[in-house]
Amino acid sequence: MLYFLFDWLKEMDFPGAGVFGYTSFRALMAVILSLLISSIWGTKFIQLLKRKQITETQRSADIDPFGVNKVGVPSMGGVIIIFAILIPCLLLGKLSNIYMILMLITTIWLGALGFADDYIKIFKRDKEGLHGKFKIIGQVGLGFIVGLTLYLSPQVVIRQNIELSRPGQEKVVVHAAKEIKATQTTIPFFKSNNLDYADIVGFLGDYAQTGGWILFVLMTIIVVTAVSNGANLNDGMDGMATGNSAIIGVTLGILAYVSSHIEFATYLNIMYIPGSEELVVYILAFVGALIGFLWYNAYPAQVFMGDTGSLTIGGIIAVIAIIIHKELLVPILCGVFLVENLSVILQRYYYKAGKKKGVKQRLFKRTPIHDHFRTGMNLVEQGCSVKFQKPEQLLHEAKITVRFWIVTIVLAAITIITLKIR
Repeated sequence: MLYFLFDWLKEMDFPGAGVFGYTSFRALMAVILSLLISSIWGTKFIQLLKRKQITETQRSADIDPFGVNKVGVPSMGGVIIIFAILIPCLLLGKLSNIYMILMLITTIWLGALGFADDYIKIFKRDKEGLHGKFKIIGQVGLGFIVGLTLYLSPQVVIRQNIELSRPGQEKVVVHAAKEIKATQTTIPFFKSNNLDYADIVGFLGDYAQTGGWILFVLMTIIVVTAVSNGANLNDGMDGMATGNSAIIGVTLGILAYVSSHIEFATYLNIMYIPGSEELVVYILAFVGALIGFLWYNAYPAQVFMGDTGSLTIGGIIAVIAIIIHKELLVPILCGVFLVENLSVILQRYYYKAGKKKGVKQRLFKRTPIHDHFRTGMNLVEQGCSVKFQKPEQLLHEAKITVRFWIVTIVLAAITIITLKIR
């Protein structure tokens, strides 16, 4: 809103109004405003949650290996994150930009889905929350909307990077003058680093481009669902998902910035995406909201984000990656989320395989995988064998959380390095 106000003031030659035209200024204002909202308003919201006794059933000191009592800690703190993202973006963002619109829809859509899940758990006293199939429908629905919008919107275009070779000169990368709609994405570690989904279905002939967009929409659905669920599973220790997501957010901010800047895109030999600079404003609001929330969510947590927060931040990360054509970098950047997902899937299949043989067996002491490191064998179901029993010494959740952050930082560095190592 303020963007359009100051744009009008600029036309009226109002002194200083032109500063709002700079993405860097609005992005920095967004991170400051989101930090203030999440930290100052967060205190009052947490107090409200306590007064209303909006708490999830959590572990008590008698079943925790370190005697940590987490009964009575308010949940649904994800509302703080959502408002701390939306308010700065509505005030400072360019609301006619299709990418900003998609991110706002993503935030509200998954926020509502997570809120419904938390509402059922807390107010209906149903530990299962929203049925899994409805979560999947919501995630798939969002993925379909995002993919279809990127296909249909005339604002969604790229400029291809073209490598020119002249006799006696080094190869030079330039961007095509014409903006086109394309089903291309970035492949890590490959010299010719663009993959066109249409090439995969080249056998369709004249319909290959349409088939490419169908593949793109399907990929969007898969990425949104997987990353959203991964972030949800990662939210099991104080500050874990919040810190990991903030690190991932900073990395996506860097990728979005270089993709929106034609000179940096040329230097790095990546596709140039006009209009994606508006994502930088959104991403910094996202990171600011997470850091402000971490103030209260760090060990020992004063509030939990609940599914309202975890489903939302996972979906946000996925949609940003898709918009900037970096979805194939997600398994590296969001490696922690991927491992969390895989640990649960492998545990389930391993347990079912043993059940068919009449044997109680588990692959890990407990899943998601972060719980494996803070679970002793005395807490495993009696008579159940465990394949991976190490580490024998239990780790405190604060140490596990910081180590997961470190892993995510390393993965983020590798993700950025892929832009140059091919």
